[in-house]
Amino acid sequence: MSAFSNRPGFSRLNKNHKKLSLAGVAALGAAAIAFSAVPSNASTEIEPQAVVAAAPVAFSGAKTAPLQLGINEQATTIELKAKADAAAAAKVKAEAAAKAKAAAAAKAKAQAEAAAKKRAAEKAAASRAAARKPVYANNLDGWIREALHIMKKHNIPGTYEGIHRNIMRESSGNPRAINNWDINAINGVPSIGLLQVIKPTFDAYHVPGTKKSQWDPVANIVAACNYAADRYGSMDNVNSAY
Repeated sequence: MSAFSNRPGFSRLNKNHKKLSLAGVAALGAAAIAFSAVPSNASTEIEPQAVVAAAPVAFSGAKTAPLQLGINEQATTIELKAKADAAAAAKVKAEAAAKAKAAAAAKAKAQAEAAAKKRAAEKAAASRAAARKPVYANNLDGWIREALHIMKKHNIPGTYEGIHRNIMRESSGNPRAINNWDINAINGVPSIGLLQVIKPTFDAYHVPGTKKSQWDPVANIVAACNYAADRYGSMDNVNSAY
């Protein structure tokens, strides 16, 4: 027997130690039995690892879904804004085109109305002029009166009596009278018409507003009176061949 066996309390400590040792052995035995009861195939051992690996994936998905939803919402908002802007631009363009079309139509209408007013005014003026214009008889009296009307507009002097007197001496009132025997005829420019005017004199003293023909009675009278006014002061001063 050891020397320590005779010391007080040794036997009691030894008992406690034994109790603790038995308890530890029992716990280890139970753990060993529990471990041995778990199947030892490969799939069972991998499953805890798979669960552990899957957990972060599930967590990542939970974070990504709201982010993706936010991006989709932003894209939708941008697309809707672009469509709204395009529609607004198209509306502005259409309104501008409509305004331009309306302005063009208003301008065309105003021009048409102005043209119509102008035509109406011209027609009215022509009607008034026609109403004011006297109608002359197609005879010697009417030709002299019409010639006097034109002469007055051009400040050519002469009276009815002076014109009538010279006409009767020169042609007896025949507008188709022609002199084929005097010096003028010999020179190729016979005297023609009521006041027997040669072509060079008629052309030089022709008055605008009358016909350019020596045979026209009114044109013949007015040109002859214009020549007489230039050379003699007036047809009234002519009493013979001039």
